[in-house]
Amino acid sequence: MRTIKLNIFCFCCFIILFSCKENQHNNKKVFNINLDQNLTSLDPAFARNQNAIWMMNQIFNGLVQIDSALNTIPCIAKTWQISNDGLVYTFNLRNDVFFQDDALFKNGKGRKVVAEDFVYSFNRLIDPKVASSGGWIFSDKVKDASSFIALNDSTFQIKLLKPFPTFISLLTAQYCFVVPKEVVEHYGKDFRNHPVGTGPFKFKYWKEDEVLVLLKNDNYFEKDSTGHKLPYLDAVKVSFINDKQSAFMNFLKKDLDFFNSVDGSYRDDILTKSGKMTSKYKNKFQLIKGPYLCTEYVGILVDPDKEIVKNSPLRFKKVRQAINYAIDREKLIKYLRNSIGTPATSGFIPRGMPGFDSTKVKGYDYNPALAAKLLAEAGYPNGKGMPTIKLSTSTTYKDLIEFIQGELANIGIKAKVDVSPSASLRDLMAKNEVVFFRGSWIADYADGENYLSVFYSKNKVPFGPNYTGYFNKEFDRLFEQSYYENNPQKRFELYHKMDNMVLEHASVVPILYDQSVVMLQNNISGYNNNPLSLMILKGVKKD
Repeated sequence: MRTIKLNIFCFCCFIILFSCKENQHNNKKVFNINLDQNLTSLDPAFARNQNAIWMMNQIFNGLVQIDSALNTIPCIAKTWQISNDGLVYTFNLRNDVFFQDDALFKNGKGRKVVAEDFVYSFNRLIDPKVASSGGWIFSDKVKDASSFIALNDSTFQIKLLKPFPTFISLLTAQYCFVVPKEVVEHYGKDFRNHPVGTGPFKFKYWKEDEVLVLLKNDNYFEKDSTGHKLPYLDAVKVSFINDKQSAFMNFLKKDLDFFNSVDGSYRDDILTKSGKMTSKYKNKFQLIKGPYLCTEYVGILVDPDKEIVKNSPLRFKKVRQAINYAIDREKLIKYLRNSIGTPATSGFIPRGMPGFDSTKVKGYDYNPALAAKLLAEAGYPNGKGMPTIKLSTSTTYKDLIEFIQGELANIGIKAKVDVSPSASLRDLMAKNEVVFFRGSWIADYADGENYLSVFYSKNKVPFGPNYTGYFNKEFDRLFEQSYYENNPQKRFELYHKMDNMVLEHASVVPILYDQSVVMLQNNISGYNNNPLSLMILKGVKKD
């Protein structure tokens, strides 16, 4: 009881102190945001959802990072070399990067980051005792802990089992942030709420479900193009209001500087059907739209060895192609999403991804006449003789799937919408126990390989995300060949071939390439919206 009272007292003192400081020094720049769900962790080894990733990205750094155009650029590693056979990556570290101050360091001052810190951090990801959700980063790519080597304090090396040209991009993932061994070992599992990194902001306080406060790291190593030290902001304050309508009202009152995404409950209030800001809010705040590496799709299980496939009309390719042609994607995006997103008519790899080329990958436009023709050729003229098919979705996407249900009905295909909780549907997909289902694929890193891996036969469930049971020897050959192609343009050509093969087979129905929508107060500048929807606050200014 005494401990609880002491914690409450400390929390109250902190809030009063923080409020007083804001009042006394109103030139301090505090960036206020809201997250609609509590953070699962602030430990990079568990960077598995967007909210956690956003906050970790302020506290930590890795060897490399991405810029707003998704290029991989230096971070703690100032340069790197890749061996001719693509198996050895050698990183040369900066000598001016320090962990944030913490009582566990000598004299409470953060020590310099050395190569051994990356050895420790990466070993954590593959250590079964840690059970990191980021273990996949290195699974089947490295032998074991001996693959991570500190040649000296400023030289770090990784040895791969086989070439992986997108490996340098993969290392931008937040799982690969560096952490200090002595702090992690001291706190154990509690490192999740006592994070110490090298990033532009340092952890100050977190009361779960209520408030998180990050303060400027005065010892941060990065500078802007004019030589000014980053970050510009003095603090980041996060609230956790899970009701999006309430949170949006706080944004309108200017209690929040940033608001992410336009929820369906107030979408029509903010956006016209053509995606423009309504006159009601014009000039009241900034609204920024941009590509988001996410493909919304409908998947079709095609594995002939599965009992649920053997009698399904969806086992016929012409039926699957008919479904692809039957959907008016532009109409769906305009009326259900107020023009947020673009029709997915150029493959499974989304717009905004390096190498995306709508002239090289041809998908399905809206063509109900051709859809009807293909359905008849499959033996179901106007849907006659075709049994009702079950179309599975989660509650959040019920309106989108009901629209598709209506489009299929227009060519004679009867579909019954089956609504399940998101977790239940994911479990069914992961077991190949659902034939026709709504899905989405969000990029983990900025390379098309991430999307094509969904169709690689060795990724069939339960070993990977091949939820459609797609199998094609030529696809697999090209996929494996891409690992040995270091020239990006030639690798993109292989991606285009594979994407076209998947489309022709039609085991997947790409619906839309998503877009991110960010709202900012008019006194905020320097926020770069990027296709990975990664929050980067070190360059943000508040006037």
